[in-house]
Amino acid sequence: MTQIKVIIPAFNEADSIGKVIHELPKSVSEVIVVNNNSTDNTVGNAQDAGATVLTEERKGYGYACLRGLDYVAEQSKQPDIIVFIDGDYSDYPEELNKVVAPILEDDIDFVVGARRKSLREEGSMTPQQVFGNWLATFLMRLFFRANFTDLGPFRAIKYEKLKELEMQDKTYGWTVEMQLKVLRKKMTYTEVPVRYKKRIGVSKVSGTVKGSIFAGVKILGWIFKYSIK
Repeated sequence: MTQIKVIIPAFNEADSIGKVIHELPKSVSEVIVVNNNSTDNTVGNAQDAGATVLTEERKGYGYACLRGLDYVAEQSKQPDIIVFIDGDYSDYPEELNKVVAPILEDDIDFVVGARRKSLREEGSMTPQQVFGNWLATFLMRLFFRANFTDLGPFRAIKYEKLKELEMQDKTYGWTVEMQLKVLRKKMTYTEVPVRYKKRIGVSKVSGTVKGSIFAGVKILGWIFKYSIK
């Protein structure tokens, strides 16, 4: 039986984290929530929903993801697939089966849940998010002939392939780093259209001017770094 583990970075997601965990399909073997310095009841609500809860005190999306991967690496039985999803309930967790289907059915290495405009709730992505996604994927097409249309956080990858990527980014560049390394290593990839809705709470990235600028700089930095290699 295919073993799927889900990693959810979480910072102050007390109102949403239980919904995300409960709506993940039963095919998931373990849900790993990485508490990234929450000051609300994120930890308690995640534990009540049945998740394994880890702590990462260094703030940053990438730090949280890396903490989750360190935990997985220490386990005696390694998973086949790792899925990443946000803890803010903006994605539809029940669509996980759709996101992992290309891996299970077509042996694809990496899948991005693409937030197509026709499937997005109005207002679910800020203008800066829409523009940032467009610019990043345009540059990936320009420099690497990539077919990505989104940097969506809902994504699945074969665990063995993920280890090959040797992920490093500690903050907002995590998603684009993964996609660039998949391209560089010539892994197979595809996108699956997924629905997207307004998140519960305020975004720590796109919800602030500072967060948006920092994320944009990190993303563009990774793209230009790889374009000159």
